[in-house]
Amino acid sequence: MPAKQMLPGRRPSAVKAQGRRRPAAGAKRPGRGGPLERLRRARRQVTKAWDRPLTAYYLIFGSSLLITVLGLVMVYSASMIKALQLGLGDAYFFKKQFLAAAIGGVLLFAASRMPVKLHRALSYPVLAGTLFLMVLVQVPGIGVSINGNQNWISLGGPFMLQPSEFGKLALILWGADLLARKGDKGLLTQWKHLLVPLVPVAFLLLGLIMLGGDMGTAMILGAVLFGLLWLAGAPTRMFAGVLAFAGVIVALLIKTSPHRMDRLACIGATDPGKNDLCWQAVHGIYALASGGWFGSGLGASVEKWGQLPEAHTDFIFAITGEELGLAGTLSVLALFAALGYAGIRVAGRTEDSFVRYAAGGVTTWITAQAVINIGAVLGLLPIAGVPLPLFSYGGSALLPTMFAVGLLIAFAREEPAARAALAMRRPGAGWKRSGPIWKSMRRRVKRRPSGER
Repeated sequence: MPAKQMLPGRRPSAVKAQGRRRPAAGAKRPGRGGPLERLRRARRQVTKAWDRPLTAYYLIFGSSLLITVLGLVMVYSASMIKALQLGLGDAYFFKKQFLAAAIGGVLLFAASRMPVKLHRALSYPVLAGTLFLMVLVQVPGIGVSINGNQNWISLGGPFMLQPSEFGKLALILWGADLLARKGDKGLLTQWKHLLVPLVPVAFLLLGLIMLGGDMGTAMILGAVLFGLLWLAGAPTRMFAGVLAFAGVIVALLIKTSPHRMDRLACIGATDPGKNDLCWQAVHGIYALASGGWFGSGLGASVEKWGQLPEAHTDFIFAITGEELGLAGTLSVLALFAALGYAGIRVAGRTEDSFVRYAAGGVTTWITAQAVINIGAVLGLLPIAGVPLPLFSYGGSALLPTMFAVGLLIAFAREEPAARAALAMRRPGAGWKRSGPIWKSMRRRVKRRPSGER
């Protein structure tokens, strides 16, 4: 006789259903619901996914990787015509950018594996080296002028170095270390310790940059300075005073330069104007407008055939819009938004003051530069001559930016929950769960009652 005898007159399904309670009349079945309930469940799942320990780590690594790879593709597409016009191979600029990306990848990996103490130890050497190179730029015979700006040093052959790009990284590392040490001693409540020597050193960097005529890089450096002061808790009156002083200096620099006044007059222009002063701004809008929803196709841009200046550097976003359409430009914006969100999350969740200042400074740098570049392409801001981070052509801009992304990855890995999650994924980690991290995790685990399954 079988172990489970079926009762007469009952179907097998009825036997299996014994012990289950039928829902009351009119009640919704479990797991189902209206559209509002489904939206709530989806929102809870998304919130749970965003709150995972490794979310920031994956967002920083994934978004920066995708931006760099897509940037390489667009650099090749946007620069091939210019390279052929110069009598070079069609992949000339792409090869240089790919080499810079490979070196930058090594820097990113090294920065992501360095401990925080080593990053702090590098702050003063990086600042001193950057200041030395920026002074060399102004020495006749060493500095090289390109497009009216003397901000370059020739490294031999086709390779050039722009030290001002490393000034952003130097200010962030040195400023974060300075503010962290003063914060540990409780000195940031005094305005003189908050401003000195941070503001004078930042103004020294700004002065050296402006000697070369690079207004765009100076704007980014100023944004980094304000970001550090904001994170350090500068009072509103002090912050407003520094901002007003900087605004007056910028206004004077623009007013005394006809070239900068012409760029300011091209905001929102729809016609090249007299003597084609707004040619670049207007043709950037033409490129975006002709892209439509999904673009004309990769490599099919018309504006890059000599109509749009700097198509592979400052205005590569316009070529992206022309070839990949609105879908491509929104994808780039989404990647930068994800990178910015992850940086803010790292800065907001850490208990290390140096990590908070450095992560906030890097996030301010990348976000502000992206906004200024894209705003200029869209005709909403004056053309500042700054590249799109990780995307535009230029090794001098790519190398420090990738090192800065490595900083964010290192800081994201340093979170206790992230370290525990990464340790769990190492080979053999399941057999070695006896460290301080695992002990702290066991304390957080709520054990179920012995009879519960």
